[in-house]
Amino acid sequence: MADNIIIRVQSPDGMKKIPSTKRETAAAFLKKVAKEFGFNSNGFSVYLNRNKTGEILSQNKTLSLLKIKHGDMLFLFPSMSSSSSEVMDTVQEDEIDQYLAKQDGKIYRNRDPQLCRHGALGKCVHCVPLEPFDEDYLNHLDPPVKHMSFHAYLRKLTGGADKGKFAALENISCKIKSGCEGHPPWPEGICTKCQPSAITLNRQKYRHVDNIMFENHTIADRFLDFWRKTGSQRMGYLYGRYTEHKDIPLGIRAEVAAIYEPPQNATQNSLELLEDPKAAAVDEIAAKLGLCKVGWIFTDLLSEDTRIGTVRYSRNKDSHYLSAEECITAGYFQNKHSNPCRLSRDGHFGSKFVTVVATGGPDNQVHFEGYQVSNQCMALVRDECLLPCKDAPELGYAKESSLEQYVPDVFYKDKDKFGNDVTFLARPLPVEYLIIDITTTFPKDPQYTFSSTQRFPIENRDILGETQDFHSLATYLSQCTSASFLDIVSDFHLLLFLVTNEVMPLRDSIGLLLDAVKTSNEDLAQTWKKSEQWATIEQLCSTVGGQPSSSLGYGAMGGPSVPASSSAMWSCLHCTFMNQPGTEHCEMCSLPRS
Repeated sequence: MADNIIIRVQSPDGMKKIPSTKRETAAAFLKKVAKEFGFNSNGFSVYLNRNKTGEILSQNKTLSLLKIKHGDMLFLFPSMSSSSSEVMDTVQEDEIDQYLAKQDGKIYRNRDPQLCRHGALGKCVHCVPLEPFDEDYLNHLDPPVKHMSFHAYLRKLTGGADKGKFAALENISCKIKSGCEGHPPWPEGICTKCQPSAITLNRQKYRHVDNIMFENHTIADRFLDFWRKTGSQRMGYLYGRYTEHKDIPLGIRAEVAAIYEPPQNATQNSLELLEDPKAAAVDEIAAKLGLCKVGWIFTDLLSEDTRIGTVRYSRNKDSHYLSAEECITAGYFQNKHSNPCRLSRDGHFGSKFVTVVATGGPDNQVHFEGYQVSNQCMALVRDECLLPCKDAPELGYAKESSLEQYVPDVFYKDKDKFGNDVTFLARPLPVEYLIIDITTTFPKDPQYTFSSTQRFPIENRDILGETQDFHSLATYLSQCTSASFLDIVSDFHLLLFLVTNEVMPLRDSIGLLLDAVKTSNEDLAQTWKKSEQWATIEQLCSTVGGQPSSSLGYGAMGGPSVPASSSAMWSCLHCTFMNQPGTEHCEMCSLPRS
């Protein structure tokens, strides 16, 4: 019994008592420590002193020979370098992140003729290059930039004398740490080691995306057509790519090339997303086209005057920019599409997923406003700590702890009526503390990833009579007589139909065509056109028939165009509305059939 001893081991997570014996080897003792603290054999080091001297190595010497006695305190330090290097080796960052990480990023300035007193090759405080996170430079841009780019923030973390040796991005957690054995689980017990820290909401100094750009106005106009024709709101996913935004040092731009509209129930005041069986196929097609899901868009439009086409200006400083429910939805999407990051232990940090709102502006015209929610909001949404308020869309509400869930206190700072900074409990919470605004733009010179000039019907718009079937495909092809085959098939919604239709899905055989559209290669498109799959598509289209071309005598399939039967539904050449047989004018736009 005299050989039994207890050694205290102090770690960053707390102290634990390890039972041992004087004759136990250091190697066996370190295995006990690893098991008790949940480390692997190489994930920590144990020292005799707090200043990391006298390291205990894994060897066959007994504790008595190492002069470790009953009640001694040892100090455990996790080996951060090994864990972080493992994460750096395994995390595959996005291409734009890899590109920006290699850039210099400094803001170069020309020699000032009035202030600089040196030669052409010299530098002084008035012309030396600035760091990309220089707040004074960002504040003097036109317009001023409130948030530095994420990579500029990383440069700020990894700068200085230590070169970021101790820089680490920590994801906020609002959950109780698991594995605490010193007390019963919640709600019977909780301690400072497992209790999550309180959160004080602050304005995020950086943003993961600095600009959102639609390639052309057609993308947005086609999306808005649903509201124009029905008065109901609409939601869609933005597909595009991330590129460098050169207006901001080390900035990132989300370029939108297409909008996919999932199944949904919509009214004038609400949106409800339905389960989408084609979601995986859409992501797969987008990836093969070199695109990814970069965000989501929804409308909040209410007509002001139908005669002049104005809309109500409802989202402003006196009401709200994003409601609490929309912030929670944005946080859900951002958690679902997290940003791979080598400097985080978890392998991810934040998100590049953006939110775009089509709403009325100060001039009563449709404006597109871009947003993200902060990483603090993402954590509150991920751990189910944030709720919307029923009667006040501009307010959220931090949940209170219950028997099922412990919720840490959430605070925010504001000024009272005397101008003093006061800390308030986030019940309720103004959602402005959670929002990051992003400029949304259209280019002066339109860009086109998908070059088709005709419009194939958009998916999930059956309520408008716009159906994706082989009849609409035949009509579409008959209208594209003068275009090249690559231009005909260069339509995102057409490619989705070819892959996901139930009659003849081409999911396994359309790879060559997707490569042709991605690289704008007409030869590849012509090669795929000669395949059996396209011949079958042509045969199906000729069976159902389509709207003939009024200008040319040959259809898209190369043969003479056949007049449409007067007993079949016909598609309007101007608005693509499907009209009943026997009518000569479109029921939607009132324009003549021919």
